[in-house]
Amino acid sequence: MSTDTEDANDLRERITNFLRRNFPQIQMHGGSAAIEEIDREEGSVTIRLGGACSGCGISPMTIQAIKTRMTKEIPEINEVTARTGMEQQEGMSGGSGGMSPSFPGESRGGDVGGDDDEGPEAPF
Repeated sequence: MSTDTEDANDLRERITNFLRRNFPQIQMHGGSAAIEEIDREEGSVTIRLGGACSGCGISPMTIQAIKTRMTKEIPEINEVTARTGMEQQEGMSGGSGGMSPSFPGESRGGDVGGDDDEGPEAPF
């Protein structure tokens, strides 16, 4: 196995472990989180939230928490896109159509180790 393949597998495993460790409520509430795509060169990852996450009223808070925490905890990741299957919201990336809510702590910027507001906590 090449080093590039090992590095890609290591990053995929760290992202999967991050999701399991930080967001066990996704699975506990009948949802799922799967990695759709990782672009190491761009430092981006796309996560698909499925099951009970599709249409869940607190999915936007969960998505925001994933984005904020993952970019802080995994240095190779600069951008996180999360999809719930409700294509109008598409990870709240502000794409075409519909309104895109904003949350405190949405941008990574500044001092990563500071007391940045990570936005609302999910109520579970």
